Amino acid sequence: MERGEVTIIAGDARELRGVGDASVELVVTSPPYPMIARWDALFRELGAVDFDGMHRVLGDAWRACHRVLVPGGLLAINIGDALRSLDGEFRLWPNHARVVLECEGSGFRSLPYLLWKKPTNRPNAFLGSGFLPPNAYVTVDCEFVLLFRKGPLRAFPRGDHRRSASRYTRAERDRWFSQVWGDVRGARQDEDGRRTAAFPPAIPERLVRMFSVLGDTVLDPFAGTGTTLWAASGLGRRALGVERDPVLVERLRERARSWAAPEPRRSAGQVRGARSPPARRGGGS
Repeated sequence: MERGEVTIIAGDARELRGVGDASVELVVTSPPYPMIARWDALFRELGAVDFDGMHRVLGDAWRACHRVLVPGGLLAINIGDALRSLDGEFRLWPNHARVVLECEGSGFRSLPYLLWKKPTNRPNAFLGSGFLPPNAYVTVDCEFVLLFRKGPLRAFPRGDHRRSASRYTRAERDRWFSQVWGDVRGARQDEDGRRTAAFPPAIPERLVRMFSVLGDTVLDPFAGTGTTLWAASGLGRRALGVERDPVLVERLRERARSWAAPEPRRSAGQVRGARSPPARRGGGS
């Protein structure tokens, strides 16, 4: 499959300058998570110091995504809830619920979401008082992949060849469209000391296959280290990434130049079609 073009824009997810209205078919992203300590400094830079303020920042990004999506375009957001003590009280901060409210307030229509249950080597982990009720807490081991559509179903011409060429198998459909994904491990959460909030390539690869067709444009407004971009490009889609961290922008551009270079000619003894795994991606830096 021919790789799609990768374009990197240095900019702000809240504005998406340089991205035209109704020019994107799918958005796949993992933003910085509100009320997670590693992202406090970033949100402070953006003028947000509490839960409501952090979600107002993200809400501006979801409104920008609505502007750039085509009618029928889809938005997929990987987000986790936060556990944190504030003013001496330990509580859950329901990030997924606030994202739903912000997206619906931006004009999106909610679709059935996915639960990503991360495999763990500590199946008996718990929070709180062990075996004594009632003050223990349920383990938080799932993240959400929230799904939204801009307007009604996307329309295609009868017999559209790009759609036909993008079909998945019955086994893929049965696994991917089940609400709980328990077979995808998490990724490292930093790179060279920089915050990336990475998710593994399998997440965007599945979402790109499920919700776009060959030749579509896939946007990540929190591009980070680029996992969504390499996944989309490798699957024959045009990839567009917006990132505000200048160091990550330069790394993305270097990777995109390398990614676009012709593949070296292989000897007869080499396996055809093999390629290096895509880099991890991250958001919000």
